[in-house]
Amino acid sequence: MQLYGSTSSPYVRRIRIWCHEQEINYDFINLNIFDEKDRATLIELNPTRKIPMLKDGEQVIFDSNVIHRYLQHTFELAPLNWHQENQVTLINACNDSLVEMLICQRSDLDTKQDSLFFNLQNERISEVLSELNQQVANREFTAFDYPEMSLYCLLDWIEFRALTDLMAYPALVQFWKKHQSRASTQKNDPRV
Repeated sequence: MQLYGSTSSPYVRRIRIWCHEQEINYDFINLNIFDEKDRATLIELNPTRKIPMLKDGEQVIFDSNVIHRYLQHTFELAPLNWHQENQVTLINACNDSLVEMLICQRSDLDTKQDSLFFNLQNERISEVLSELNQQVANREFTAFDYPEMSLYCLLDWIEFRALTDLMAYPALVQFWKKHQSRASTQKNDPRV
């Protein structure tokens, strides 16, 4: 199996951490999706032009959540329950909005302007982080399984990219700090 992605992507990182925790072996293909050669590889394998993607023989899986379900099925591991699925949906919504905002910033757009697109993204980010903060405070993220790994990767990526101030979300900050010392998160840290 080959996992294609980048070391800085939170979507890729959650799969790498999960595989590390589950002791699942794979070859990691680090792509720079803005490099011409790596972009050609991405386009050839994945029409969505997004990472991560998993190649297992002739089968190519295009999305982190689908990769997770594929690996759960392949290795006969328990699936997520509906609450966990909803948690991952919340995390993805926030992550997707932050990715959009980062791309806009890198495209020299003023993401602080009063416009429908930016307002919707900022509202989603704030509301989802508030909800996740409450869920962490309510001890709804207690194991270190796929939802927790996804949340950790989101929070660490926010800090890594300096995307928003997490100090308004004390339970999230505590959660993030708690998992920084795990072997799987350290091994897959984009800063090293």
